[in-house]
Amino acid sequence: MDNPRLPFLAEKAHKLPLLPGVYIMKNKAGDIIYIGKAKALKNRVSSYFRAVEKHLPKVYQMVSHVYDFDYIVTDSEFEALVLECSMIKLHTPKYNILLKDDKGYSYIKIAPREFSRIRQTFQRDDDDAEYIGPYISSFVVSETVDEVNRAFMLPTCNRKFPQEFGKGRPCLNFHIKRCMGVCRGKISKAEYDEIIEQAREYIKGGSAQSIELLNRRMAEYAESMQFEKAAQLRDRIRAISRINESQKVVFTSVANQDVIALQRSDSDTCAVVLKFRGERLVDKQDFLLGAVDDLDAARLEFLLRYYTTRQDIPKKIQLDGGIEDIEIASRLLSEQAGTKVEVRIPQRGEQLKLVEMAKKNAAERLSQKSQRTGREVAALDELARLLGLEKPPVYIESYDISNIGSETVVAGMVVFENGRPLRKCYRKFNIKTVAGTDDYASMSEVLQRRFQRYLDPEQQDEAFDRLPDLILLDGGKGHVSTIVPMLAQMGIHVPVFGMVKDDKHRTRAIARTGGEIAISSHRSAFTLVSTIQDEVHRYSISFSRAKHQKSSFELSLTQCPGIGKTRAAEIYKQFKTAKAIREASSEQLAQVKGVSMPAARKLYEFLHGED
Repeated sequence: MDNPRLPFLAEKAHKLPLLPGVYIMKNKAGDIIYIGKAKALKNRVSSYFRAVEKHLPKVYQMVSHVYDFDYIVTDSEFEALVLECSMIKLHTPKYNILLKDDKGYSYIKIAPREFSRIRQTFQRDDDDAEYIGPYISSFVVSETVDEVNRAFMLPTCNRKFPQEFGKGRPCLNFHIKRCMGVCRGKISKAEYDEIIEQAREYIKGGSAQSIELLNRRMAEYAESMQFEKAAQLRDRIRAISRINESQKVVFTSVANQDVIALQRSDSDTCAVVLKFRGERLVDKQDFLLGAVDDLDAARLEFLLRYYTTRQDIPKKIQLDGGIEDIEIASRLLSEQAGTKVEVRIPQRGEQLKLVEMAKKNAAERLSQKSQRTGREVAALDELARLLGLEKPPVYIESYDISNIGSETVVAGMVVFENGRPLRKCYRKFNIKTVAGTDDYASMSEVLQRRFQRYLDPEQQDEAFDRLPDLILLDGGKGHVSTIVPMLAQMGIHVPVFGMVKDDKHRTRAIARTGGEIAISSHRSAFTLVSTIQDEVHRYSISFSRAKHQKSSFELSLTQCPGIGKTRAAEIYKQFKTAKAIREASSEQLAQVKGVSMPAARKLYEFLHGED
């Protein structure tokens, strides 16, 4: 790092007291660039100026700009927390979490004037359309538009009415009763306008008010003997009720609460807040926080930053994981809200499902940025948490030993990058130094050869020129206990775990040197690890079978007069497969090193004798 002030800063930090307080980092111009709180100022501030190269990019960048720092000692951790929050709110330092989401305003658009459609839009155009809004939450608008189109069976296709009446068959939505089938031309403009008006009232008044209004109209139609119209409204009321029933996931037994979850990728972190008011999900907000090294610390910082800039603090906040000093955070939020605020980490039931929903939304947001699926992002993040890794493992190598008898012991290496197979970096190994079928020794040989290639500055193989973030061995803690010290002696420091199978050859647990980690209850991580284990087993067993077939065929060639083991090996080396050898002519066989023309003719006759 090119910060010449590091020795001075480290010495100054070493003189700080072991007391709670707030520290203020400043750049050369005197601007405040970061504010933090600490239980013990000396320990926390000193950590910034030790082992600087190991900091995450964001912290590394901040430290490179620190010219000096100030500090304020407080009487307690709680006072430090309060002071930190107020100072961050006042100064908004560059390297603290700044909660800026990327949402603009959203509208519900009802257009055109004839046979209107109801859609979501992000801007008002200068046209004759009706716009309802603006809404801060695009999530709420999207859900509302989808809900109203389903409840009132409105068309969502791109056909133009009435121009395209009767042109083409109705689409699938009509047949599954998701659309009334305006395209058939059997619904008048007056009838359609009445339905649009009902949909407009539904949007503005909500489902409960809309059902009440539709019930009154249905009764009026029944009293005036207009039974067909009454039946249509009855069906519409039932449709709205069915939607409310099918969307239980956006309802909760807790009247007002927020649900917060964080997900990490290799280069970013996303925080999602689901806001429930009146027992219903009314908003979703997401924030990109950059790379973080401590998820629990980031969760606490996000929690405090988010609510110190807002007045609407619910009585209950559900989190997806632990935070340091949860009681102190609850106390601070309670004082700010003027009422008791409970911060919880649900372990089961409805609230845990809502936390999982928030995590899924955070993973999907990261996937948009990284061009990966939300499932892949979630799986890598969950695996990192499960194994205690500092960040999600982007580059994973997995190894398996396979044999068909002691003569064909081989190994396979497969690579997964960002949760997907990277087949160009798959590699095969023949076991060279181990006699018999010793899996531990064979695995040790393979890993030693692989990392010797990595340490060799002249090697040119792209599969060996980088360190993996994680190594998964097909085996239990015995394999791990064998490999970890061997790699340490080579100076290779990569997390190593085993993949343990049950008696039905399915992934059961993750092995480490001290025991096993249950994995079946962690769905995303379980699926990823099972996929990796199945893939490395398939790859290694395929290689083992191919080698066994080759050995058997080479042995059969030696039964031909004039063909010994050396000649058989040369023949197979040149033609690669048994099929190619059988299809070769005498002249082609004679071109193999060490095979004379007479020997080639005898071999040809030997291979085609039955023909």
